[in-house]
Amino acid sequence: MCNADIDAKAVPHMRELMAGLPTNWGKWGTEDEVGALNYLTPAEVLRGVASVRSGKTFTLQVRMGDPRGDPVWPGRRGAQRFNLMDKGDFICGHGPDIPGCHEFADDLMIMYLQGSTQYDALGHVWYDDHIYNGFDAKTTAGGMRKASVLPLAERGIVGRGILIDMARHRGKDVLGKGETFDHGDLMAAAEAQGVRIERHDVLLVRTGWIGSFYRRDPNEFYADFIEPGLTFSPALVEWFRDMEIPNLVTDTIANEVTLEPETGVMIPLHCALMRNLGVAFTEIAALDDLAADCVQDGQWTFLYTAAPLKVVNGSGAPVNPVVIK
Repeated sequence: MCNADIDAKAVPHMRELMAGLPTNWGKWGTEDEVGALNYLTPAEVLRGVASVRSGKTFTLQVRMGDPRGDPVWPGRRGAQRFNLMDKGDFICGHGPDIPGCHEFADDLMIMYLQGSTQYDALGHVWYDDHIYNGFDAKTTAGGMRKASVLPLAERGIVGRGILIDMARHRGKDVLGKGETFDHGDLMAAAEAQGVRIERHDVLLVRTGWIGSFYRRDPNEFYADFIEPGLTFSPALVEWFRDMEIPNLVTDTIANEVTLEPETGVMIPLHCALMRNLGVAFTEIAALDDLAADCVQDGQWTFLYTAAPLKVVNGSGAPVNPVVIK
């Protein structure tokens, strides 16, 4: 029994919020596992390539194992890196005896697969016992056998990207905790930037949130945790459906405001967009440097490329997207 069942008067069940909203289940066949990425055809790749003007490149992954900490969902731990072999082992006589007498360093990392900039698997979140495309949620037991991150990783993501800087549009370095915006705000910000969101664009939205993590005390960042972001409405879901957006990329941990302000439901867009429409979610992206350059040169569209790690049965995987302007 979920908490919504226990206190149904306070928070509705997700199915109530999703009632009557569109889905893309079956649109690309009953076995499809990549969802709206199907919109990124070779013609869309070439449209992205046509956006390249200067050849400037930007990588969008946050650092892993940063001494200042890693921004992660509350309850998760940041990446932990451990040396397994270094000069100290050879000084102490514990290094291996290698023909040619060279030495080496080796290490490992322990982390949540969604503990850095990452792609969610389309089956990552569900309700009513079905994940994306109607697959049984029981297929997630012991590892995701359907709609895992692997099909996204094997396909790769390439298309025209567009950055919408909501923080700058509102005259802020960073949006406030729980501050919301919708598709109308996105279009207004795009117009102010002198661009237009087009069908099949990879949509990048900057709030300043992740960048602010490195300038704030962690206790303050996580206190009464509620991120800024997109807020749920039937009109927004229909806009994503009509615009055939393949991929949503934001500099927040969950790509949407943490709690839907009208109902108190947590992250409903994960269900409305990812589970139901098959929109790929890319979270914890580092967008500040890209945004600063876009302000400087006035170019807000570019070639977006990404390939999450090929994790078999994974519910998500780290990624270092590359933008080429």
